[in-house]
Amino acid sequence: MSQHGSTRTLVAVGALVAAFAGLLAGPAGADMRLFRGQTVYVPVYSHIYSGDREQPFYLAATLSIRNTDPTHVIKLTAVDYYDSDGRFLKHYLDKALALNAMATKRYVVPESDKSGGSGAKFIIRWQSDQPVAEPLIESVMISTKTQQGISFTSRGRVLESISP
Repeated sequence: MSQHGSTRTLVAVGALVAAFAGLLAGPAGADMRLFRGQTVYVPVYSHIYSGDREQPFYLAATLSIRNTDPTHVIKLTAVDYYDSDGRFLKHYLDKALALNAMATKRYVVPESDKSGGSGAKFIIRWQSDQPVAEPLIESVMISTKTQQGISFTSRGRVLESISP
């Protein structure tokens, strides 16, 4: 292939990639929804099971709450931990906490805390005085034992929203 032909091919491939990326992204801000508050359910696994004998594999879990709004504060009003049976275990937040624009707050359930079980969860409540971008709330579970390691994430699911 000549140099001129390979240049045309690269330009054509670049144009296709750009067009495809544009289709995925959609119009700027097209899916940006604003909220004044939410209640969010976040799955957390204090352990998972492995092998035919269902051996528990204990995990440390980190809850990450990220204020994605570039200019406004959100206020966390509840960060509550529940076990597999839905029983309340612990308040991780004693009083409302302001989370600045683009800031992140984390809460850790140590690997040694087995109280939540494989169906543990957090319920997070947040609010804002003005409509803001939806925060990103997820959990990260990780453990390493001997030569085995595992890590994975779970995203929060909105149970209730306060629209503008």
